[in-house]
Amino acid sequence: MGFLERLKDGLSKTRRNFTDRIEELVGMSAKVDEDFLEELEMILLSGDVGVKTTEKLIDAVRQAAKKKEIEGTEQVMPFLKKYIAEMLQDEGQRTRIGAKPTVILVVGVNGVGKTTTIGKLANYFHLFKYKVMLAAGDTFRAAAAEQLQIWGERAGCEVIRHEEGADPAAVVFDAVKAAIARNVDVLFIDTAGRLHNKTNLMNELEKVHRIIKREIPEAPHETFLVLDATTGQNAINQAKVFMETANVTGVVLTKLDGTAKGGVVIAIKEELGLPVKWIGVGEGIMDFRPFEADKFVDALFGDFNQKCLTASAIFDIIPKSDKICKDFGD
Repeated sequence: MGFLERLKDGLSKTRRNFTDRIEELVGMSAKVDEDFLEELEMILLSGDVGVKTTEKLIDAVRQAAKKKEIEGTEQVMPFLKKYIAEMLQDEGQRTRIGAKPTVILVVGVNGVGKTTTIGKLANYFHLFKYKVMLAAGDTFRAAAAEQLQIWGERAGCEVIRHEEGADPAAVVFDAVKAAIARNVDVLFIDTAGRLHNKTNLMNELEKVHRIIKREIPEAPHETFLVLDATTGQNAINQAKVFMETANVTGVVLTKLDGTAKGGVVIAIKEELGLPVKWIGVGEGIMDFRPFEADKFVDALFGDFNQKCLTASAIFDIIPKSDKICKDFGD
């Protein structure tokens, strides 16, 4: 099964809770009236699309019906699909690679799959012949450095680590120095993710930022926030906490294959103004890809046409690469 098929399969729970229920509502309703819109609103909310985003979608359907752009309930699904795809579009690059080393800070609470995500990102870049280094900056969680070391070995990347309980800023300092000295292309930095003491967590992040900028003033070049899709709207609340301190440039959404709350993808973009840049739909090292709005919406709405994408389409930092279907099983 290729990744795009796994995406469709992984979104099956969300689809049953979202588009399948909309289809049922369409089948039971003769016209787009307020009763229909009220039922549609409940479905969107149950899919964790979020209150603000749901209101926007409902209003768009209502206005389209008034303007006769939607003349029957059977036209609601195509309208929503097109509207949501446009909402999710992001014109920016998924990952800005240019400076050497490019420093990418990865943040998120414990348990969202942050360290695993870094390992998968490292593997992805390594496959494209980038020299990648990992920094085990989460020195407080038991065995976090060991876990990152295992992922580094899988991806063929060097890992800079200290003993458990060491100062995270010291690890980051050594990693940045090593990345510069060893001509590394991309440095991924793992960070602590304890929210039970938000003040300490944010102070640590600020200290890490200062250390990075002292050595490379324009870094970090990206800050990825890892969120667990199964937590739904709670993921939005987590994002707001991190956005207070970290200059988050994009979201990595994990565990899309295990949730009925995949509508949170829409809420992240609309309510937080953050693009979802990467998604995970499984535990395997290859179950990980750049996020593409049109493919996500196709899988969400069940209108799926699997295509073998060129590298330029899914990884815009390498526009001249050949197809990578062989590498990624598509």
